[in-house]
Amino acid sequence: MSFENFAFQPFIYQALAEKNFKTPTEVQSKLIPLIQQGRSVVGQSQTGSGKTLTFLLPLMDKIDATKEQVQIVITAPSRELATQLYQVAKEIAVFSNPEIRVTNFVGGTDKQRQINRLNNQQPHIVIGTPGRILDLITEQALKIHTAFAFVIDEADMTLDLGFLNEVDKIASCFSGKIQMLVFSATIPEKLRPFLKKYMENPVIEEIRPKAIISETIDNWLISTKGKDTNRLIYQLLTVGHPYLAIVFANTKSRVDDIAEYLKDKGLKVAKIHGDITPRERKRIMRQVQNLEYQYVVATDLAARGIDIEGVSHVINAEVPEELDFFIHRVGRTGRNGLAGTAITLYKPGQEEIIVEIEKLGIPFVPKEIKNNEIVDGYDRNRRKKREKSREELDPKIKGLVKKKQKNIKPGYKKKIQWEIDKTNKAKRRLEGRQTTRTARKAKKNSNQ
Repeated sequence: MSFENFAFQPFIYQALAEKNFKTPTEVQSKLIPLIQQGRSVVGQSQTGSGKTLTFLLPLMDKIDATKEQVQIVITAPSRELATQLYQVAKEIAVFSNPEIRVTNFVGGTDKQRQINRLNNQQPHIVIGTPGRILDLITEQALKIHTAFAFVIDEADMTLDLGFLNEVDKIASCFSGKIQMLVFSATIPEKLRPFLKKYMENPVIEEIRPKAIISETIDNWLISTKGKDTNRLIYQLLTVGHPYLAIVFANTKSRVDDIAEYLKDKGLKVAKIHGDITPRERKRIMRQVQNLEYQYVVATDLAARGIDIEGVSHVINAEVPEELDFFIHRVGRTGRNGLAGTAITLYKPGQEEIIVEIEKLGIPFVPKEIKNNEIVDGYDRNRRKKREKSREELDPKIKGLVKKKQKNIKPGYKKKIQWEIDKTNKAKRRLEGRQTTRTARKAKKNSNQ
């Protein structure tokens, strides 16, 4: 399938050509036709699946730019996500004639100026955080009752951050039947009453990724072995020669610590976490996109809330506290079919957490740094494999092994090996007899 199958207006194809997008992703192929039919949809798909264009393309294709009224309302749970959606929508809108007006309403911006502008002219597309959109509706400046579509992006994150009440109030402001599109990485149980309240027989489509993380990502695992983690991160950044790298940490203080260490080492580093003001964050993001920074240190805010193009490396300075965040972190690289490298550092005693990640279907390749080079590491499960083979030994040998751990005498190692050889020889003898018996029985049956 190609985008031509959707029969969009010419300006949509101009925008796609500008971005060099030719083939729709799986979520786009499945959901765009349903959205074009006016169906309400719940789309469950992972980060990086292409869901932004899934709803923007068919909805913007339906806009009548000659009408001076709001036609689409889109909420996002964070300022960064709302701004990213706004930028993508603007890149499409610029090709329309007359041009589709897109506005971005988020907290931390001048509300009065927004009210003044709305009193003069309503936008065609409203994108923003739930709190600010609701404020503007309450001030009777933003008039959304004319909209034909309402999109809730990252619904699970909206719920987690406590914005579902605001979204509920926004949804109640629409007049008549509204096409509602809900996109989410997961559908938590607490979200279901809201969906049932506003969506009548929606199409629920879960797009399961072929792999939990992109097949274009090299997923490496490095044990810190008690070494200085900051120094390891510095080595990885300077040895690996990343085009653009994000280092993730679990806390704001840890981000500050890593960033300061790397700056002291002479690297130009940007940091992003909750204590950075929205204006400062916006400036940093612009500088990162302009490649003024090669290294970014961030909390998980960036994993879900920020989409940085061209990330070649992701380094987990710590294993994330929530396993889902591992997927979101690693998903920052290897996007749009490009190659990427994800490196996770883990401390002694964290093997169980790594096993839990592997249970999600995420394989690791062990690596280590030797002589200032990243080389293949050892299988951390080798000890368990030895223990497993030991468990399969004869009880008598197991007893000898346990005794050996307490009391070592000269020649005791040889004695254990003799017992193992003796047991194996006995097993082979029994297996040989069984094979002979089976062959005789088969011959006897064939002669009857």
